[in-house]
Amino acid sequence: MRKSKLYKYRSKFRIIFWLAIVVSYTAAILPQDIAPQISTMSDKAHHVFAFMVLGLLLRFSYCINYWYALLLLVGYGAFIEFSQIYTETRHADFKDIVADLIGSFVGLKLYKYLQKR
Repeated sequence: MRKSKLYKYRSKFRIIFWLAIVVSYTAAILPQDIAPQISTMSDKAHHVFAFMVLGLLLRFSYCINYWYALLLLVGYGAFIEFSQIYTETRHADFKDIVADLIGSFVGLKLYKYLQKR
């Protein structure tokens, strides 16, 4: 199997991936009034975009099966929602997990597309 040209950057992608995990989790559990306001996009659009990026970074960082990556990302999204139950200013929403699933799916499919190019 031929290695991608991006293979030599795998360690850098891993650092960026784990940094993105820490930043996304921190932003998700911070109180609403001090959380960074990124744009005027809806909350669901933020979830889709964030998990699309996480999906791409995960596949660029690790040699991982598509379905396993999807399961990990959706599990991470569920973990975020579960964590929000214990915060005072946030609330868990099943629709956020669906948005995470959609973003993960798009990011992982985008990786497959980019890999063929």
